[in-house]
Amino acid sequence: MAIDQSVQQRFSSRLGLLLSALGIAVGTGNIWRFPRIAAQCGSDEGAGALIIAWLTFLLLWSIPLIITEYLIGRKYRYGVVGSFVKGIGKRFAWMGAFVAFVATAISFFYAVIVGWAMYYFIQMLFSPLPQTNEASMQIWQTFQNSHMPFVLHFLALAIGVFVIWKGIVSIERVNKVLIPLLVLIIIAAVIRALLLPGAFDGVAYLFSVDWQQLKTPDIWLHALTQNAWDTGAGWGLFLCYATYMQARHGAVKNAFITGFGNNIISLLMAIMIFGTVFSVLQFGLGYTDPEVLNVMQTSGPASTGLTFIWMPQLFALMPGGNILAIFFFLGLACAGFSSLISMLELSSRTLVDKGIKRKYAVLIVGAVVYLVGVPSAMSLNVLSNQDFVWGLGLMVSGVFIAIFAARYGLKKLKDDNGLITGDWRLRGWWDILIRYFVPTAGVVLLAWWIWLSITQFAPAEWYNPFATFSVMTVLVQWAAVLIIFALFNKKIAGLK
Repeated sequence: MAIDQSVQQRFSSRLGLLLSALGIAVGTGNIWRFPRIAAQCGSDEGAGALIIAWLTFLLLWSIPLIITEYLIGRKYRYGVVGSFVKGIGKRFAWMGAFVAFVATAISFFYAVIVGWAMYYFIQMLFSPLPQTNEASMQIWQTFQNSHMPFVLHFLALAIGVFVIWKGIVSIERVNKVLIPLLVLIIIAAVIRALLLPGAFDGVAYLFSVDWQQLKTPDIWLHALTQNAWDTGAGWGLFLCYATYMQARHGAVKNAFITGFGNNIISLLMAIMIFGTVFSVLQFGLGYTDPEVLNVMQTSGPASTGLTFIWMPQLFALMPGGNILAIFFFLGLACAGFSSLISMLELSSRTLVDKGIKRKYAVLIVGAVVYLVGVPSAMSLNVLSNQDFVWGLGLMVSGVFIAIFAARYGLKKLKDDNGLITGDWRLRGWWDILIRYFVPTAGVVLLAWWIWLSITQFAPAEWYNPFATFSVMTVLVQWAAVLIIFALFNKKIAGLK
């Protein structure tokens, strides 16, 4: 069988690689997810505890895993499943399949959220901003009760399929436009927000630390899952893009640039949103601190309240808010697309490795992601559940990638890749973190969360698999996927 020429493609430059890697990392997780997680985890004193834990996991979890993914992908030049098969044997194909599935499962509802961002960009562009909470809720409910979520879910996927149709060449070109545009939008939005009176009260709250919170597992669990969401570590996305790296492109320096670049974007967006909320509500409307915090911590339907319901009406109350609203939702859409195309590429590359021609693989992935994503477009409860289940699943994916590296041999993996000129030398700290910290942290935090959910958080419904945020809904869905992959392991392991 002839080799699909798309797998022979390489990034044209290090800049193209870095911008595409940032495209993986910088997504709706930075703009839609991180500020609301920071708000929901904040105490009366501030949200700084979450930021400390989140930055800790950037160094101890995300960057080591991104390095590992780069090393694996560059060595084997296969997608996630193929790399597991080639690296540690066919009997571990189920493990690679689970890593690939987690990213694919996230894409099912992620495309829906990209559709939301597209709708709100168009809404902000052509319609007046809502002046009240009721008006903002009306926009949201009218949208959700229409056919538009399905139409825009399809449109988001159609654009994504078009971008990845020719492989990494077109992906690189698109990211060279999307990422610089996104960065410019974010910088402009942050500057405008900080010029608002009282904005620095919000910034002060964001970085104020309630040290007692660091004693609770909930903060650390949220920090780990959010950092995995933020950076894309453990999804297999960097592994997939690394198959297209040139041999002269290093892994270590690129991983640090990607990780820190991503977290800077998240912090900038949090500064912009916290500054805007505190300025308009506290300084402009006279809200008390508890009232402002209640707004910040109110997730709204499917955790959409802060981004899609409160932000439009806050923009309406500030000078130049209309322009800022347009750029805010344009930035959200750009961020969403840059990450969505990496998820679609991961799934498509998995099928290409199985011998399916790229054009058919891309169409199959697009169709499946649309159809399986329809329930999330129909129901906010389904979307919330899938965000919850597979967000936590990223911890399992990270553990599996660490197991791959440890089983293959950390020294051998480093030696196989060699020292790239201009890259940083990979020293013993990476070995310790991948061999010991990542698997231990993943298992301990999950076990800790399960125990506390049973005994404290949700003792009345932890065992209900149909509850949106129960322990059992997570375990049942993970188990179903793992059992299927284990049963079909030999079939999955077959590569062309």
